[in-house]
Formats: sequence, structure tokens, C-alpha cells
Amino acid sequence: MSEKLNQLKELYGEISDLNNAAALLGWDQQTYMPAGGGEARGQQLATLGKISHDKMTSDEFGKLLDELKQEFAGVDPLSSEDAAMVRMAARDYDKATRVPSEFVVEQAIVTTKAFEAWVEAKSKSDFSIFRPHLEKVVELVKKYISFFPPADHPYDTLLDDYEPGMKTADVKVIFDGLRSKQVELIKAIAARKQVEDKFLHKKYNEEKLWNFAADVTKQFGYDWTRGRMDKAPHPFETSFSVNDVRITNRFEADNPLATLFSAMHESGHAMYEQGVNPAWDRTPIGHAASLAVHESQSRMWENLVGRSLPFWEYFYPRLKKVFPSQLDGVSLKNFYKAINKVEPSFIRVNADEATYNLHIMLRLELEIALVEGKVAIKDLPEIWNAKMNEYLGITPPNDALGVLQDVHWSYGSIGYFSTYALGNLVSAQLWEKINKDIKGLDEEIRKGKFDSLLGWLRKHIHTQGRKYYPQELVQKITGSKITPEPYVRYLTTKYSGIYGL
Repeated sequence: MSEKLNQLKELYGEISDLNNAAALLGWDQQTYMPAGGGEARGQQLATLGKISHDKMTSDEFGKLLDELKQEFAGVDPLSSEDAAMVRMAARDYDKATRVPSEFVVEQAIVTTKAFEAWVEAKSKSDFSIFRPHLEKVVELVKKYISFFPPADHPYDTLLDDYEPGMKTADVKVIFDGLRSKQVELIKAIAARKQVEDKFLHKKYNEEKLWNFAADVTKQFGYDWTRGRMDKAPHPFETSFSVNDVRITNRFEADNPLATLFSAMHESGHAMYEQGVNPAWDRTPIGHAASLAVHESQSRMWENLVGRSLPFWEYFYPRLKKVFPSQLDGVSLKNFYKAINKVEPSFIRVNADEATYNLHIMLRLELEIALVEGKVAIKDLPEIWNAKMNEYLGITPPNDALGVLQDVHWSYGSIGYFSTYALGNLVSAQLWEKINKDIKGLDEEIRKGKFDSLLGWLRKHIHTQGRKYYPQELVQKITGSKITPEPYVRYLTTKYSGIYGL
């Protein structure tokens, strides 16, 4: 390895350390920080963000990159990890140098206050508390876009931060091809007799359910010597190094088993981060390829594994032992149908697989409209409710179940939501390939064994880190770029069996 590349890695390592320290403060803000600490926390995050940004945009970093780009000119980054590091460092540098340090500081302070306001607004189901903060957040988002060269669509600039290389037009084409097929499936299911699921909404002991969920993640392969699970208003995964990857969860009294599926979901994210090549920690390629690839891992473990019949053939007898009264007289078949019930619902994270993507399409439309200035912040609750009725045929009774349910806008993550649906598509593409490569996978899952599956994901996804752009990685593994067909096949097969279509 060249001396200049070592220097770049050292500099990038310092930047990574600062960003991880900021992430730790963010994790604490959502888990243990007292309510009064918000203002100081915003200043702390702003300071760390400014130092990190200044290091990334320094003349030293830029000079090293220029020299390394010449040194690795003509070297294929897909076959050279050193060239891949230079490529991704150059991408990060180009984005960072377009954004002034003053903006980084302002955004950190504004979004910290916005998060605190969101927590209060959601608890009181009152959008007016969050509205002035969201107005500032969106104003900053538009300002951020202005720092970059004009794109085909202004939303492209935001989307590229989360899904490198993806365009708004690409997402629209994918969603347009998917929407009608999902709506058709939902209509077909609606014409059938609905499954019974009242037993899922009985009273379940929170501690017992939390512990059961933790045991499932351990059996999946989430390494608890390098991770933990804490409570937060909105479940998430965060990583401070390959050896410190944490998840959060929550308990909903009226939908208790959501705790279990959230744990599966977040552990899918976490196992990805724990599986990145440890030699790449603190380097430009020591992260996940993109949020869609990240989401493919969480949705795979939550749904393709965690809501499958083979999975529950192993785990259902164990769950019945923990909750005998709640599940008394409930057969495995009826339980399996219940956890896969298709029914339009208000909360995205609890939505069934057949309706979930419609939640994402709704949010994508709203975000694009916000960026284009076609929607006023004050009108969001009303527009949200109208679109929920249009897409899913239901209207949220209050803001907490509607426009305030997601945390993402509070910390400025506009451009993010489409990656959730894209992740669903990638999960199904990978699943078809996995089942060709691992013969008898269902039988292994039926025995509570996940080593082969995790090993496959480690080899093909996790250890690859950020060496590839997402479309390059998906193409390399499956032979095609992100496409909806495998996901449509998966949904159709699964729900035809459950609802007798």
C-alpha cells in the first residue's frame, strides 16, 4: 500500500472517529439523555460536525486525494480495494466541499431541536408543536440542494446521499411498475375471508416479550458481545465501529408482537454492520453500500425469515411456552396467517408486506412536493390524511398515527424513504439467489439454524462494505440491477397460499 494511501486512511480514520462520537451522542439523545439536555446536545453535535467537516474539506485531504486519483488512474475499483477507497473518499470529499461549515453547524442545532419537538408533538399528537421546526428543516434541505450543481430533479441531490447513483426518475419508474401490481394483489386479498388475529392484540408481558425477541436475535447471529438493545421512541440501529453495533426497540401495548418483529428488523441491520470487513473499519469503504442494501438485510430477517412458516415451525412452540394463555388454542397455521394478515394500517413500521410499499410511495410523493415547494408545511397533516385515504382507504384519526409517526424528518433525512421500498425489492432478488445457492434452506430454518444464511450474506454482502455502488453490488450478485419482479413473485406466492387466491 502506498504511503499516500496510508496518510489518507489516517485522516479518514480521524473523521470517522468524530462521526462515530457524534453518532454515540445521537444514540444517547434517543435513549438515556434527560429531556433538559437537548440544547447542550445540539451544540455538542454542531461542534463535532464542524471539526469533522473541516477535516474532510481541508487542503491536506484534497491534495492527497488529487495525488491518489492520479496514482490509481486506470485501476478498476471493483477489483481493487485500494482504488475503491480512493473512489469513495473522493465522493465524500466532493460532497463535503460543496457545503459550508456554517451550514453543518446550523443544521446540527436545528435538527436537534426539531427532534425534541417531534418527541413532544408525537406524545401529544399535536403537529403544531413540530411545524415551526419542520419548516426550518425543510428550508435547510432546500439550501443544501442549492450547494450542488443542478440535477435532473432537485430531489436527486438528496436521494444520492442515501442511494448513490439512483435518480428520482429511476425510482418513479420502479414504483410505477410496482404500484399497480401491489394494488391488484391487495384487492384480490380484500375479496377473500379475512384471517383472525385478535390473539395477537391481547396483553403480553413486556419483559418476557423483550427477552424472547433478544433470544431470537442471538440465534440469528447478532453478536451481543458487540451489541445491545435499548428502548427508544422509534426503533433504529446505529454503529460506532464494527465491534459496537447497537439496536433500539419499543413496546406497544396494543400491538405487542411488534417488539419481536422490530428486533428481527434492527438485528438484520446490525448483523450487516458487524459483518463488514474489520480491516476496513474507519476507512471510506468500512460502511454499508447504501440504505436500500441495508434495508434488504433488515427486511429479509424480519419478513422473509421471521414471518415464514419454517421459522415458526421452530419458534412457535417456544413462544407458546412463554405465553400459554394468550396463544391457548391457536394453531401454528392460524398464528402464521395472523402475523401475515393483510390489512391497511396507519403505522408504516407495523404495516404488512403487501401494503408496506404504499406507505413509502406516499412519503416519496410528499417529499418531492416539499422540495418542489408545491406543499406548505402547515397543510401536511391534511394532505397526509388525504393520501392515506387515496392509497390505503383509511384516514388517521390523529397526528400521532399520521404525519408525526416517523422520526426521519426531524433530523433532516429527506430523500431517505424510497430506500425502504427499494430494500424490499433487493431482499427478494437476493432471496431467489440464496435459495439457488443454499439447498434445503427452509429445512435449516425449520431447525432454528441460520449459519448458512448468515454465512452467505457475510460473504456476498456484509464483508463487501462500501466497495461497490449499490447497483453494482446487486448486479454482481443477482445478474441484474434492482427490479420489482422477484418481490412481486414472492408476495403473490406467499399470499396466494395464505388467502387461497
